[in-house]
Amino acid sequence: MDIKRIVTARTEGGTSVFADLGEPRRATAGGMDIVNVWGTPDGGAQVAAGNIDDPVLFPFFPGPGGTRLCVVHFPPQSEGHDDDTDPEETQPGLIGVFEQDSPGMHTTDSVDYGICLSGEIILELDDGREELVTPGTIVVQRGTRHAWRNRSNEVCTMVYALIGAERI
Repeated sequence: MDIKRIVTARTEGGTSVFADLGEPRRATAGGMDIVNVWGTPDGGAQVAAGNIDDPVLFPFFPGPGGTRLCVVHFPPQSEGHDDDTDPEETQPGLIGVFEQDSPGMHTTDSVDYGICLSGEIILELDDGREELVTPGTIVVQRGTRHAWRNRSNEVCTMVYALIGAERI
């Protein structure tokens, strides 16, 4: 799936304009194809007239008040992956949250909205319970320990909006 990014802004005079039309950053990590669409700084997003700032894409998971928007293509687990790239180089801050003793399991200090566009994927929680996520399913992930498992024979495409949160 080709992902196109359209970013709008306002001129100093207040007129709405197209500020950026093009392709977002795309890279692989751990066998996943990840499209980093947009992000805002930690502490909260702001909108103002004039030039737009570059998107904040890394670290992958935002700090409190920061946001990230990405598209992730999960290959089937049966395919494995021959990706020789260093995930920390292509997606800084992503791999560090994953547990070495429990492959795929991770916990982040964020509220994540995940929308399944195509394929299917299993959402596994730390107690071993699983839920099948299919196109049209929206997952609200609230800082819990979980893993995504594509046990199908097709790529699963998910869109994620990540909002950095403070764990209390």
